[in-house]
Amino acid sequence: MIKIINYGSGNIQAILNIYKQLNIDCFVANTPEELSGATKLILPGVGAFDETMEQLVTSGFQVKLDQLVLKEKVPVIGICVGMQILAKSSEEGSLPGLGYIDAHVKKFDSSLFTQKPHLPHLGWNSISPTKEHPIFENIDFEQGFYFLHTYYFSCTSIEDRLASTHYGLEYASAVHHDNVFGMQFHPEKSHSNGIQLFKNFANL
Repeated sequence: MIKIINYGSGNIQAILNIYKQLNIDCFVANTPEELSGATKLILPGVGAFDETMEQLVTSGFQVKLDQLVLKEKVPVIGICVGMQILAKSSEEGSLPGLGYIDAHVKKFDSSLFTQKPHLPHLGWNSISPTKEHPIFENIDFEQGFYFLHTYYFSCTSIEDRLASTHYGLEYASAVHHDNVFGMQFHPEKSHSNGIQLFKNFANL
């Protein structure tokens, strides 16, 4: 069963609607106990890094999430800020991240941009896969996905990059390490590509 973690951050209903459309069982977990039995996990996120981490910790979800992801190796996908908190730290805040991927979140350098407004990175952008993976099956890379963010994910190891996007610089717009996935873009706002990506995640 795919379970969406409802810790108070993220566009949960849109993701749930996509899985209903796909006729794939999906459940919204409102408590850590309801994560039991999950075969896949979705970690949404909207907002600031520290606020998101605080919500995850105070809701009690982090302890259960650590157990499922690190010990039981349940696949998890983090979306937008849900991806950023997979890193060890962020320039946006002072709290530690989950640390599932050896990475740090950095703010875009506005001096790299030639057109205004510089930030946030808003709207559609293409992605370029850096390695083959079934999660990108039947994805239109030129069409790309919908983005909304001011900070980007900087992997320590290039091996953890799954796809890159150009916005002032080349950065990791998708990451993968063992059973952990992260997508900087919003698949739930990305029409056919987003639907296909959620379908592919379910089929992993």
